[in-house]
Amino acid sequence: MKFNVHKNDGDFSDGLRGFFEYRDLGISDATDGKVNAHVIRALPGHEKDGSGLHFHNLDFQMVYILKGWVIFKYENEGEFKLKEGDCVNQIPGIKHEEIEHSDDLEMLEITMPADFETKLVK
Repeated sequence: MKFNVHKNDGDFSDGLRGFFEYRDLGISDATDGKVNAHVIRALPGHEKDGSGLHFHNLDFQMVYILKGWVIFKYENEGEFKLKEGDCVNQIPGIKHEEIEHSDDLEMLEITMPADFETKLVK
Protein backbone atom coordinates (compact mmCIF):
# COMPACT_ATOMS: atom_id res chain seq x y z
CA MET A 1 0.00 0.00 0.00
CA LYS A 2 1.07 3.55 -0.56
CA PHE A 3 0.07 7.00 0.60
CA ASN A 4 -2.38 8.73 -1.74
CA VAL A 5 -3.75 12.27 -2.02
CA HIS A 6 -6.26 12.75 -4.81
CA LYS A 7 -7.03 16.36 -5.64
CA ASN A 8 -10.49 17.42 -6.84
CA ASP A 9 -9.62 18.09 -10.46
CA GLY A 10 -12.98 17.05 -11.93
CA ASP A 11 -11.65 14.10 -13.91
CA PHE A 12 -14.96 12.24 -14.43
CA SER A 13 -15.09 9.55 -17.12
CA ASP A 14 -17.31 6.79 -18.50
CA GLY A 15 -17.92 3.67 -16.47
CA LEU A 16 -20.27 0.76 -15.88
CA ARG A 17 -23.50 2.69 -16.55
CA GLY A 18 -24.03 5.05 -19.51
CA PHE A 19 -26.25 7.40 -17.49
CA PHE A 20 -23.55 7.93 -14.84
CA GLU A 21 -20.00 9.28 -14.91
CA TYR A 22 -17.28 8.21 -12.51
CA ARG A 23 -14.36 9.95 -10.78
CA ASP A 24 -11.67 7.59 -9.58
CA LEU A 25 -10.16 8.62 -6.24
CA GLY A 26 -6.84 6.77 -6.71
CA ILE A 27 -7.52 4.21 -3.98
CA SER A 28 -7.16 1.19 -6.27
CA ASP A 29 -3.62 2.19 -7.20
CA ALA A 30 -2.77 3.01 -3.59
CA THR A 31 -4.00 -0.40 -2.35
CA ASP A 32 -2.68 -2.51 -5.23
CA GLY A 33 -6.26 -3.28 -6.32
CA LYS A 34 -7.52 -4.40 -2.91
CA VAL A 35 -10.02 -1.50 -2.57
CA ASN A 36 -11.63 0.96 -4.95
CA ALA A 37 -13.37 4.25 -4.22
CA HIS A 38 -15.03 6.53 -6.72
CA VAL A 39 -17.64 9.23 -6.93
CA ILE A 40 -20.54 8.44 -9.25
CA ARG A 41 -22.76 11.21 -10.55
CA ALA A 42 -25.78 11.33 -12.81
CA LEU A 43 -25.50 12.67 -16.33
CA PRO A 44 -28.52 15.00 -16.63
CA GLY A 45 -30.49 14.52 -19.81
CA HIS A 46 -29.35 10.92 -20.31
CA GLU A 47 -31.91 8.15 -20.45
CA LYS A 48 -32.55 6.80 -16.96
CA ASP A 49 -33.74 3.31 -17.82
CA GLY A 50 -32.38 1.63 -14.69
CA SER A 51 -29.57 -0.86 -14.38
CA GLY A 52 -31.50 -4.09 -14.77
CA LEU A 53 -31.37 -6.82 -12.14
CA HIS A 54 -27.74 -7.80 -11.54
CA PHE A 55 -25.20 -8.80 -8.92
CA HIS A 56 -21.49 -8.28 -8.36
CA ASN A 57 -18.83 -10.86 -7.52
CA LEU A 58 -16.97 -9.01 -4.78
CA ASP A 59 -16.27 -9.07 -1.04
CA PHE A 60 -17.58 -5.63 -0.05
CA GLN A 61 -19.65 -2.82 -1.60
CA MET A 62 -20.82 0.33 0.15
CA VAL A 63 -22.70 3.27 -1.36
CA TYR A 64 -23.02 6.65 0.41
CA ILE A 65 -25.32 9.30 -1.08
CA LEU A 66 -23.57 12.68 -1.28
CA LYS A 67 -26.30 14.59 -3.11
CA GLY A 68 -29.75 13.95 -4.61
CA TRP A 69 -31.52 10.59 -4.37
CA VAL A 70 -31.60 7.11 -5.89
CA ILE A 71 -34.04 4.19 -5.70
CA PHE A 72 -32.53 0.70 -5.39
CA LYS A 73 -34.44 -2.58 -5.25
CA TYR A 74 -32.82 -5.53 -3.47
CA GLU A 75 -33.85 -9.17 -3.75
CA ASN A 76 -35.64 -10.31 -0.58
CA GLU A 77 -35.22 -6.85 0.98
CA GLY A 78 -37.43 -4.54 -1.06
CA GLU A 79 -37.17 -1.09 -2.57
CA PHE A 80 -35.35 1.81 -0.89
CA LYS A 81 -35.19 5.50 -1.76
CA LEU A 82 -31.81 6.70 -0.53
CA LYS A 83 -31.11 10.41 -0.19
CA GLU A 84 -28.25 12.66 0.89
CA GLY A 85 -26.53 11.19 3.95
CA ASP A 86 -27.96 7.66 3.51
CA CYS A 87 -25.67 4.66 3.20
CA VAL A 88 -26.12 1.05 2.15
CA ASN A 89 -23.88 -1.98 2.57
CA GLN A 90 -24.74 -4.15 -0.43
CA ILE A 91 -23.84 -7.64 0.73
CA PRO A 92 -21.77 -9.79 -1.63
CA GLY A 93 -23.83 -11.36 -4.41
CA ILE A 94 -27.12 -9.65 -3.54
CA LYS A 95 -29.30 -9.24 -6.62
CA HIS A 96 -30.29 -5.61 -7.03
CA GLU A 97 -31.17 -2.91 -9.50
CA GLU A 98 -31.11 0.85 -9.72
CA ILE A 99 -34.68 1.91 -10.53
CA GLU A 100 -34.50 5.70 -10.76
CA HIS A 101 -32.39 8.65 -9.63
CA SER A 102 -32.41 12.43 -9.47
CA ASP A 103 -30.57 14.50 -12.07
CA ASP A 104 -28.25 15.82 -9.34
CA LEU A 105 -27.36 12.41 -7.85
CA GLU A 106 -23.81 12.04 -6.53
CA MET A 107 -22.69 9.02 -4.53
CA LEU A 108 -19.48 7.56 -3.15
CA GLU A 109 -18.95 3.86 -3.82
CA ILE A 110 -16.29 1.74 -2.11
CA THR A 111 -15.63 -1.84 -3.25
CA MET A 112 -13.32 -4.71 -2.38
CA PRO A 113 -11.62 -5.76 -4.53
CA ALA A 114 -11.21 -2.85 -6.92
CA ASP A 115 -11.96 -4.93 -10.01
CA PHE A 116 -14.90 -7.30 -9.95
CA GLU A 117 -17.36 -9.01 -12.26
CA THR A 118 -20.96 -7.78 -12.73
CA LYS A 119 -23.52 -10.29 -13.97
CA LEU A 120 -26.91 -9.41 -15.38
CA VAL A 121 -29.76 -11.65 -14.16
CA LYS A 122 -32.07 -12.77 -16.95
